[in-house]
Amino acid sequence: MSIDICKMRNIGISAHIDSGKTTLSERILFYSNKIHIIREVRGKDGVGATMDSMDLERERGITIQSAATQVEWKEHTINLIDTPGHVDFTIEVERSLRVLDGAILVLCAVGGVQSQSITVDRQLKRYHVPRIAFVNKCDRAGANPFKVKNQLREKLGLNAIMIQIPIGLEDKLEGMVDLVTQKALYFDGDSGETVRVAEIPAHLKADAAKFREEMLDAISMFDDTLMELLMEGADIPEDSIRRAIRKGTLEEKLVPVMVGSAYKNKGIQPLLDGVTYYLPNPTEVKNYALDIDNNEKQVELAADATKPTVALGFKLEDGKYGQLTYVRIYQGGLKKGDELMNTRARKRFKVGRLVRMHANTMEDITEGVPGDIVALFGIECASGDTFCGGGLNYAMSSMYVPEPVISLAITPKDKKSADQMAKALNRFTKEDPTFQTFVDPESNQTIIKGMGELHLDVYIARMQREYNCTVETGMPQVAYRETITARAEFNYTHKKQTGGSGQYGRVAGYIEPCDVEYEFVDTIKGGAIPTEYIPSCDKGFRQALQKGSLIGFPIVNVRCLINDGQSHPVDSSDIAFQLAAIGGFRESYAKAKPCILEPVMRVTVEGPTEFQGNIFASINQRRGIIISSTEDGTNSCVEAEVPLSEMFGYSPALRGMTQGKAEFSMEFEKYGKVPVSISDALIKEYEEKRKKEQK
Repeated sequence: MSIDICKMRNIGISAHIDSGKTTLSERILFYSNKIHIIREVRGKDGVGATMDSMDLERERGITIQSAATQVEWKEHTINLIDTPGHVDFTIEVERSLRVLDGAILVLCAVGGVQSQSITVDRQLKRYHVPRIAFVNKCDRAGANPFKVKNQLREKLGLNAIMIQIPIGLEDKLEGMVDLVTQKALYFDGDSGETVRVAEIPAHLKADAAKFREEMLDAISMFDDTLMELLMEGADIPEDSIRRAIRKGTLEEKLVPVMVGSAYKNKGIQPLLDGVTYYLPNPTEVKNYALDIDNNEKQVELAADATKPTVALGFKLEDGKYGQLTYVRIYQGGLKKGDELMNTRARKRFKVGRLVRMHANTMEDITEGVPGDIVALFGIECASGDTFCGGGLNYAMSSMYVPEPVISLAITPKDKKSADQMAKALNRFTKEDPTFQTFVDPESNQTIIKGMGELHLDVYIARMQREYNCTVETGMPQVAYRETITARAEFNYTHKKQTGGSGQYGRVAGYIEPCDVEYEFVDTIKGGAIPTEYIPSCDKGFRQALQKGSLIGFPIVNVRCLINDGQSHPVDSSDIAFQLAAIGGFRESYAKAKPCILEPVMRVTVEGPTEFQGNIFASINQRRGIIISSTEDGTNSCVEAEVPLSEMFGYSPALRGMTQGKAEFSMEFEKYGKVPVSISDALIKEYEEKRKKEQK
């Protein structure tokens, strides 16, 4: 099947959790004859929506992984990606936006612009993705699409313009008025499959004229001919209106607002028409790559089948037939048997099996055209790799990957689970750049890190289901540090005599606090310690810093200075001076008033101003210090410094106290001194642990 690039659209459906994205996707699949029965997100038969293919998604009624499919609509090919709305799965949204040309921003007619809508809007702006706004759930009590349009302007700063108005609202929703064609649209048949075009109802004529005037006024900025016709009071052709809306949308200076109810099967066909009318085809989007051979110079890519291939692997999945890599083709084409180069790994590979995805099912294809989204089987790569043909050595700029904010310690229950856990972690970290894992050298625990508690919960549940691996989770150990607060001197002699040559070394000097992690100063004069043994002293001090005596964590911010010492012509050696330095450090450490430091995080909490008091209280309860607080309309942003040990469990607590409307991010700021009461408790706990180990 040959595809006309000008009639192709790559679009994503983005929105706040529970705005009806997956329900909308299901209707799009139905009306484009991709499926023949509509399934609901929480279906009575337990099957769930087509695009939610994971068992976990069906059980929880949320989208976890973005799913891709392709539909045909009025001679246009639409590649559609349904993305998650939950903040914990933000990387899935980032990945999808990186490769999309346009988006449908779905909003709830009751909830309006919610916290996640703000995050999604930020992501759309970051990748310069033009969008149509679709105000869904107009059938629900309290629905008000006009209020939502105003919120798009006030909260997101978008030039939102109604191009449709609803006929009735809440349980009286009948259809909508199309302001471009000046006709009323109704949806007949069991599943709203027949679109009936009629005259505008008499009681809505005045409203329709008012909103049409507003629309024409806004779009006339993008078309001089249209502006002239408007000033002359002449009739304006539909084509001119659509052309102006399209121009404003592609320039990201206009957001057309459409209305409907996916659940009640109203407004989906006009929305699909809107996608073909107002969103860009691959040739209208500027995409750039970096030329690695030419100082990473920016090169514009062209959606041209005759040029060498440049494609981006934006998402990995481990399917039953091996690794599946979702690929967006930016330039050139992809055919079975083509040889491509993975420019990051510097590895060549042949394109074997090429498929088109439909949620979790697939069809084999022989080629992919520029602008297309396809999937490759069995190639070794990481998320975000660039594939080039024709000797090109380009890299697509990688997508923005936020730092994980939460970690958990996990322990496998038995030996079999331990093997399976290693396999699962290897796969998950490859698929998801925001999911990280490492073994803590201090506690020897396996730590997993992610974007939130739900994110980690999902991966633990997937280990159980997909790998039959049971793990126990525990609080991870916070990475404490020890330091000194005063200067203390040492004069230590290491002497050991066994048969034959012994060990001898004496070091003298002092330790004191400093700003850097560790500093070694040598002020030896007259060869009291021979030059060849000075590095041995440095090595000894470094070893002593690895484990403090208070709670067994590394020691930081110490300057070790040596100013005297003594050696023996026979018994002195590298190891003797290392041990002398360790002994000298330990001798003076207790006298240097040691204390415990804890990691302090910079925490930013964003949420509605009405919950600001709750947010302040929650930070104060967690030993936090509020640095600043700013208000922007109905939203407020609080910045604070909070010890990491107090941040566990903050995510659900914050959601609970703000009705799920606030979100937070945190990053490491500095190490700070632990209060005496907590310090005493940590030391006591460490001593008890050591006694147990000695027994």
